[in-house]
Amino acid sequence: MKALNDSARGQAVPPKVPATRRPRRHSNMAWIGMGIVGFWLLMAVIGPSIAPYDATAIVDADVFSGMSRKFLLGSDYLGRDMVSRILFGTRATIGLALAATLAASIIGTALALFAAFSGGWRDAIISRALDALISIPSKMFALMMVATFGSSMTLLVVTAAITYMPGAYRIARSLAVNVQAMEYVQAARARGEGVWYIMTVEMLPNMIRPVLADFGLRFVYVVLLLSGLSFLSLGVQPPDADWGSLVRENISGLGEGALAVIMPALAIASLTIGVNLLIDNLRGKRAAKE
Repeated sequence: MKALNDSARGQAVPPKVPATRRPRRHSNMAWIGMGIVGFWLLMAVIGPSIAPYDATAIVDADVFSGMSRKFLLGSDYLGRDMVSRILFGTRATIGLALAATLAASIIGTALALFAAFSGGWRDAIISRALDALISIPSKMFALMMVATFGSSMTLLVVTAAITYMPGAYRIARSLAVNVQAMEYVQAARARGEGVWYIMTVEMLPNMIRPVLADFGLRFVYVVLLLSGLSFLSLGVQPPDADWGSLVRENISGLGEGALAVIMPALAIASLTIGVNLLIDNLRGKRAAKE
């Protein structure tokens, strides 16, 4: 009625402004995941410097001891402090996995951009070669590499990167094929822009979010692969240690419920759960906003 009266008096009726949505904040699960991942990243950086003992020092007369004021997580099968062993192992576990995942994602994404942009026989050759590589089970390929060349940290990074690079390529290529058909990419081609410019400026920024989500999932796969190899005595070798090797060397204490075997396994589980919580909830938040 008020609008009709205003119209009758010749007054303009202001347009109805739609209510704007307040931007959603991160969910509680995303914050939990961020906290877990941030904690382990921090421990990978400063863990060895704050460890109460040297990782190889035998400091307990007992083995597989329980929690105490002196040894917060007990001792291992030789009487070494488990807090120190886990803190030193964090750098190897996260460092190797992060290096391998970065290599796999960067190489896979670069090949995907080149294949999608070039098309034709180049795309076919790259795709078929990586399809053949991805058909080999990851653990079988890793076992063949270690059996052939021996175990070292460099080889573990190379093996994990080669193993998961085809998967990163397939995800990135499926995105790049759609992006390269967009008008702005065709306009850049018509302007005579170079291949490098089109791939890095026009295509990559428009597919970066799914690529980063895939990076997080691939990091989890690499952590599990490297921990599995260490559990089989094919990963990180003594005197160095990662979480998988800590589980393996203390497996004899499993019947006693020793913390030396439980805590490294919980560390692996907490890292993988934290990464998954962070990725899933951040991706869900973006989808809700879009």
